[in-house]
Amino acid sequence: MSTAAPVPETWDLTGDDARATLESCGRRTLLVDAFERMRAADGFSHARSFAFLVSLLLVQATIALVGLAMAFGDSRFSTGIVSMIRNAVPGPAGELLTGAVAQASEVGRSKRYLGLVIGLVGSVISGTTALGQLERGLNRLYGVEQDRPTVQKYGRALVLAVCSGALVTIAFVSIGFGSVVGDQLNRGWLDTAWNVVRWPIGIGVLVAATALLFRWCPHRRQPAWSWLAFGSSVSVLLWVVVTAAMGAVFRLSNSFGDTYGSLAGIVALQLWSLLSCMGILFGGAVAAQLEAVRAGRPGPRRPRSDSEPDRSALATDIDAVVREPVALPTG
Repeated sequence: MSTAAPVPETWDLTGDDARATLESCGRRTLLVDAFERMRAADGFSHARSFAFLVSLLLVQATIALVGLAMAFGDSRFSTGIVSMIRNAVPGPAGELLTGAVAQASEVGRSKRYLGLVIGLVGSVISGTTALGQLERGLNRLYGVEQDRPTVQKYGRALVLAVCSGALVTIAFVSIGFGSVVGDQLNRGWLDTAWNVVRWPIGIGVLVAATALLFRWCPHRRQPAWSWLAFGSSVSVLLWVVVTAAMGAVFRLSNSFGDTYGSLAGIVALQLWSLLSCMGILFGGAVAAQLEAVRAGRPGPRRPRSDSEPDRSALATDIDAVVREPVALPTG
């Protein structure tokens, strides 16, 4: 059970500003309290469950993209997908996904629509399940103990999977395919300008996709977009840091591949997904904590109920009883 303090809904409040509230409480204090809120909500356990589904979704989505290209007879698209994966997914994890690209391309040559069908079905199932898990994790961060009814929960998760998936695809295409588009422009300064602009475009779309999830996933009425922008920016920033750091480690050291051998790709994909999902949920905790500050309830943990027994005092009483000498009857 989550012990994170419930965050009162502030969607109907007006006259204040997210930036002013952020400056008044202090960024460092907000981040520390958000970490404490995430611990109280058991956010790291929710991140582990979310990460498993995200890693499964990445493989399925890769197969779907390659299947789409092969279904329309454009095998050159696979080269662009490999470039996108290498730019966005670090080390052995990227190699695992590029291996999936090669396998899906081989299947597509003999069975044209098989990869597309299997990839789409798998992506829909794993994406819907992943966002259902994200709803649960965000609910606990806001102190909400009850998820939506099953049909509403997964129906909404399906719609969000399609919408956020489209935005994420646009972001990765901007980042991964940007160099290919720049080469096609072949106009000197325009090529250079695009290779610079494509990165903020991709990052901006990722922030928008994360804010979309923070707005519609939790089982509560969320505040305006400006109150979610800082938390979603923190999530994307952490993802960039994790991706860059893991990429640097994999480039500078071969010990990871030597240790895990043929399993290195799976382990790297799971590790990258786990750290990325921790970053996403931490950004959600930041958004929740900022709203708690706005509502005048900044404490990240649920206060102890007066009716709840003090377990530490109870343990002390029991220890005293055990240590107390017992008078034995004589005679």
